[in-house]
Amino acid sequence: QVQLVESGGGLVQAGGFLRLSCAASGRTFSNYAMGWFRSAPGKEREIVAAISLSGSSTYYADSVKGRFTISRDKAKNTVYLQLSSLKPEDTAVYYCAAGPSFYALQAGYAIASWGQGTQVTVSS
Repeated sequence: QVQLVESGGGLVQAGGFLRLSCAASGRTFSNYAMGWFRSAPGKEREIVAAISLSGSSTYYADSVKGRFTISRDKAKNTVYLQLSSLKPEDTAVYYCAAGPSFYALQAGYAIASWGQGTQVTVSS
């Protein structure tokens, strides 16, 4: 199974930005759709964004549309999440995930691998 390691989280003021990275090990990265989820305090884990194997299709939760951008670099075996115009309600642990289906991933199903998570804290 592909192994995922996130980085780039931290503390940022409201209105600021961060770029999260998720590095995959092995040579199976290109066989998976990738996604980002987050777990806020007291809330269930929710989908944030997803990207297809080719990178031609993307999905965003309504709460982050226009503010977050997902991308992938197959040559570097890395998926990114650009977070801009951050709000305190964006505070959460962010996890990257890999799955064989772009569509199932959006619903949180058929996930082959999870990263360990990276903390994003937005202050007001």
